[in-house]
Amino acid sequence: MSSVENSQLRTPKSLWMIGALCLGLASCELTPQQAEPNLTEERASAEQVDRSASKVEQFIIDRERYADRMHGFWLGQSIGNWTGLVTEMDKIGGDGPHGVFYTREDWNGPDQPAIWGDGPSDLSPTIDFVLRGPDEEWGADDDTDIEYIYQIALHAHQTSLLSPEQIRTAWIAHIYDETQPTPYGPDEDRFQNYLWVSNQRAHELMLSGMAPPETSDPENNPHWDMIDAQLTTEIFGLYAPGRPDIALQMAHLPIRTSARGEAAHAAEYYVILHALAPIAPDDQSVQESLQSMAAVARTHLPEGSYTAAMYDFVKAQYESGAPWETARDRLYERYQVQQADGYDVSSRGLYCNGCFASGINFGASLISLFYGEGDIKETIKIATLCGWDSDNPAATWGGLLGFMIGRDGIETAFDQSFSTQFNIHRTRKGFANDGLDDFANMARVGVEVTDRAVSELIGGEISGTNWIIPAEGSESERPMNEDN
Repeated sequence: MSSVENSQLRTPKSLWMIGALCLGLASCELTPQQAEPNLTEERASAEQVDRSASKVEQFIIDRERYADRMHGFWLGQSIGNWTGLVTEMDKIGGDGPHGVFYTREDWNGPDQPAIWGDGPSDLSPTIDFVLRGPDEEWGADDDTDIEYIYQIALHAHQTSLLSPEQIRTAWIAHIYDETQPTPYGPDEDRFQNYLWVSNQRAHELMLSGMAPPETSDPENNPHWDMIDAQLTTEIFGLYAPGRPDIALQMAHLPIRTSARGEAAHAAEYYVILHALAPIAPDDQSVQESLQSMAAVARTHLPEGSYTAAMYDFVKAQYESGAPWETARDRLYERYQVQQADGYDVSSRGLYCNGCFASGINFGASLISLFYGEGDIKETIKIATLCGWDSDNPAATWGGLLGFMIGRDGIETAFDQSFSTQFNIHRTRKGFANDGLDDFANMARVGVEVTDRAVSELIGGEISGTNWIIPAEGSESERPMNEDN
């Protein structure tokens, strides 16, 4: 066992209850006796939550509407991913031009070179949205393709909990071996396979016969605290609508394919947000819902961890009225320069000062989450300009907000129609139809995966076009299927 403690599955009963109470379950059908208190403090006492626990029994979610929202998830992720790629690793702090961060004034201005390049992005010479119209297609990237692999694996194996060998088999079947020629050509002394840092090391270990969670053990994988799991597992939250406790069970092993410790906590934070999104009240603004969801997810971050400290720091900056650029600069100074709250990445002499690290990118993502205030375009803009691995938070929040407002909401926000085609073979291999899929079909598969989780893990049921989902610990909750 590694000296770094394996991050445990932290699913306290209060997590679901805080979420249910904080969001009010206004988007669901509630029984008449259910109260809707406005819980706004992250650290609400367990006693207060427990006193209210009996008031929440179950809620109902329309599966057909859910499919549209899943479509919005994939579309929003793709918009955020491809827009954020324009500025990926342009600005990482330190000396020289890469330490001069972008500001809002740089939007629609010239893209500056990334740390590995000499000129602007091949995607766009200017910093602007990268969009695909109805006659085009979206290409996969590492922000979308691993989630696609997991969804197909869950569906093919008819399970809600992927086993270590199922994950290993899926990765090997669909990800190129970088030691062998790939369609993408040479990459330094190997070949391009669109994996980096911890995901790449995990894949190497799988090819040698190892399976998760050993692939993220620090004794085997020195990149265990990089960003990787934060961009490959968010979708598990959507498979357990309104039930972050179940979402964390489903995501536990996929997260620990490439992350441990604080990096796993950051990935779990994103999973929780996605699990809470389906119960965001229809009569509440997206911004209000996000504030409540963020507060609930904060209760999962361990006190004394740098992930918790980063959340508290960024939220305090936002509430103080400081511009997002000031919050970003202060985040950089506090964590990469001063190495506060136990964040010691800068002292380790890593490539690009740990620009791929989980921590600094988690902190940066919170800036765009808070300051974007629920506006999908503004959130993606800030994420794109904020620095470091900018395509990752842009994709994460694009997907979350895309789910919350659905396909129509995205097209209304951008005042245009978008492609529904998705080419998984841009980065991966071995899928049907030469890798060409469609967001509507991907949403359908996602709903079927959710069907199984609702009935087998959550203990709910499918009634017509609806899911009936019991609250954790409620009288209507039945034991999950013992065979799953």
